[in-house]
Amino acid sequence: MAVKSNSSEQNWDIVVKPKQSLFNLNLKEVWAYKDLIFLMVKRDITAQYKQTILGPVWMLIQPIFTTIVFTITFGYIAKIKTDGVPSMLFYMIGLTFWTYFADCLNKTASTFTANASIFGKVYFPRLVIPISVIISNIIKLLIQFTLLLLFWFYFLIKTNTLTPQYHLLILLPFLLLMLALLGLAFGLIASSLTTKYRDFTFLLGFGVQLFMYGSCIIFPISLTGIYSKILMYNPVAAIIEAIRFIFTGSGYFSIQYLSIAFLFTTLLMAFALIIFNKTEKSFMDTV
Repeated sequence: MAVKSNSSEQNWDIVVKPKQSLFNLNLKEVWAYKDLIFLMVKRDITAQYKQTILGPVWMLIQPIFTTIVFTITFGYIAKIKTDGVPSMLFYMIGLTFWTYFADCLNKTASTFTANASIFGKVYFPRLVIPISVIISNIIKLLIQFTLLLLFWFYFLIKTNTLTPQYHLLILLPFLLLMLALLGLAFGLIASSLTTKYRDFTFLLGFGVQLFMYGSCIIFPISLTGIYSKILMYNPVAAIIEAIRFIFTGSGYFSIQYLSIAFLFTTLLMAFALIIFNKTEKSFMDTV
């Protein structure tokens, strides 16, 4: 005798259904996949330096050589003043934190195109990929930040031009979080656009390079004169200048502009999540 099963009595652990609202972000589900996030972080770190001779040492070689090139090019040849801060330390501070922002942006910008094969085979919250990128880049940042501290201690002992603002060090994690969210937000928007408009991929690489010149990496904001207040509306510039001020005492630290940067970051992140949420429902048709 055949037994008829009643599907309504079946209990499922996970139910996958289409999202009905752009504002249904379901961040609780992302947290449920935290183990997958850490697996992705491990994959990103190991795959990046797999089959290389020096391995993770490249995390240190890259900022050292880039700083040397910037110091020679802009410090000695172009003779750009750095507000009394040793040129090598000035550029290393800027490059360390700019690299983190740029890596977060560039790597999350390819979320849909680079992982289309995975997304088409198994379900998991798509935000897992960009979040894992942010975390893996934090590990790289911590290694490079350790190198930065060694240079900072050296110049702190050898020169008398640095006046660190130790009471502001408590703000450093908050500033790093803002950089991470900015990189993530811009990357999510870019990843949503590149699913339909592949030309945006080429524009992104060019745009990030141009954006660096407007983010106080090459020069201190004091050299911009009357344009300094306009430039400080760039949230990355406001953050980089604040970090330099904390470590060297030279720079432009403004609660007003940091508050504007925080507001911009919050609104941009909300917009990016909505756009990302909309794109993930149909991106497989265009990738």
